[in-house]
Amino acid sequence: MMAGRGGGQPAADGGLARHIPVLGRPAVEFLNVRDGGVYIDATFGAGGYTRAILDAATCNVIGIDRDQRAIAGGFDLVSRAEGRLVLIEDRFSNLEGVARSCGYDAVDGVVLDVGVSSMQLNDAARGFSFRLDGPLDMRMGGTGPSAADVIARASDRDLATIIKTLGEERHARAVARAIVRTRDETPIETTGALADVVARVVHARPGMIHPATRTFQALRIFVNEELQELATALESTERVLRPGGRLVVVSFHSLEDRIVKSFLAARGRRSAGSRHAPEAVHTPESFRILTGRPLTAGEAEIAANPRARSAKLRAAERTDAPAGDEIADQLLPRLPSLAEVMGGRRKP
Repeated sequence: MMAGRGGGQPAADGGLARHIPVLGRPAVEFLNVRDGGVYIDATFGAGGYTRAILDAATCNVIGIDRDQRAIAGGFDLVSRAEGRLVLIEDRFSNLEGVARSCGYDAVDGVVLDVGVSSMQLNDAARGFSFRLDGPLDMRMGGTGPSAADVIARASDRDLATIIKTLGEERHARAVARAIVRTRDETPIETTGALADVVARVVHARPGMIHPATRTFQALRIFVNEELQELATALESTERVLRPGGRLVVVSFHSLEDRIVKSFLAARGRRSAGSRHAPEAVHTPESFRILTGRPLTAGEAEIAANPRARSAKLRAAERTDAPAGDEIADQLLPRLPSLAEVMGGRRKP
């Protein structure tokens, strides 16, 4: 199963054991953490980036996570931070609203570590991984349709589109047909049941990933609307960062990285008028890109944490230019929405 954010196991005191976040050191260096600054760890998870930021300077951190268990696991860190850390249960796409609710109109840095955390993957009851049989849930928060709901209601066509686009599974159509045939006979309600269905049509080869990996990845991204969340969060960051503030994004999937790259390319260059339209308005860059190419993990980090192999870090610095027009929809692949899928099966 493709993973994203670093995780942590519960500590004896009920909090989370200290862990090293993927690309943690360069992420904090790019944030340029300083005394008196205010920073948002918009994907708190097990708190690795937050700890590193708090250790780097006498600053304040707002930690955001939609997972109630992650927030509860961070209470001990809040206590030890002695007033420098506040944790908010919310979607990271709402980071601007969260900052304002905490009394900040602008902040000095935002870090986004996109993906699923190890503590979510390792909990069978959450239904993220086929390695541990459990209910087919996959929700990072506790609300909304589950993966089992999507599997039960989506049309053959929609399932194929979701699995092909978000999982980059070349056998998506065959997988979708197998799911529909199976659910017509018996509900698919566990991770093991779905993995078995996929394995019937996507055959394992020695040394390759499990046949169900891409399908599970696609469903997880779709159920949690992860790409929409990321695109909206990037626009929110543009509005909430003060001039000179830093944005750092660590992604683990090509679709995520493509969204970040496209957003920064659009905001980090001038829109020039052509000879056919010399009166075109020049839009000033709202970000100065700090990473020409994404930073990746070194051999030592990958050896210590194999999930770091697919990680890519991109960073940028906010200029004093006004935020641009909303472009989130332009950054996203064409897919049926979660609401459309849950509204009823569409004809294949």
